[in-house]
Amino acid sequence: MNELQEQILALLVAKFQGVRKDGLQHLAAAIGLQVATIEEANGVVDKLTADKVSQYVTDWRKVADAEISKANQTYENGLKEKYDFVEKGKQTPPTPPTPPAGGAITLDAISKLIDEKLSGVQSSITEINANKAAASRRELFVAELDNAKIEGKTRDVMLKNFDRANTFASDEDFNSYLTEAKGDIAALAQERADAGLQGHDKPIFGAVNKEGVSSGVADYIKAQTESKTALTGKEV
Repeated sequence: MNELQEQILALLVAKFQGVRKDGLQHLAAAIGLQVATIEEANGVVDKLTADKVSQYVTDWRKVADAEISKANQTYENGLKEKYDFVEKGKQTPPTPPTPPAGGAITLDAISKLIDEKLSGVQSSITEINANKAAASRRELFVAELDNAKIEGKTRDVMLKNFDRANTFASDEDFNSYLTEAKGDIAALAQERADAGLQGHDKPIFGAVNKEGVSSGVADYIKAQTESKTALTGKEV
């Protein structure tokens, strides 16, 4: 506002107290466009009544408020087109992730996947331990065969049978088997030893009599004696 308009506003405020000041400012600007001096402005103000001024301000506020409302609506529509607004106090639910082609990812699915992986690892560990146990048990069985000096075809057959049966459920089962196998191996070794002793004890020429002469040697001497007598003939 220029100086003249400010002076006109002062006149209006002093005369029409209680009227909205923004309305009086608009009226002062309108009067300032029609007068050149404060004297002329004072003459116009004197002719105004309270009803006319109040009606003028009311009409002006309606037009102004309508323009402001229209401008605000235009501005708000522009923002809505550009941004997504959320009402206060309400949270926008998170957008669920797009499920993969194989199905939605759930806690159950994740738990099942973990169980499958752990099951595979556990199976591998169990298999490794079983292989180690089988190898260790075979070494113990071979040691028993070595101690009893079991060799050849008998050893091969016993090892083959052991390998077929080497699926013991526990160390207790194996120890029970090994204890029984030790008895069988010892009995087999004793039989072989006994058979060897019997073969060496029998002399080539038969058993020895009480004079220390074998039956084969005695038979040979007897045969020679009889042959000699037959050749000599009858005495003269």
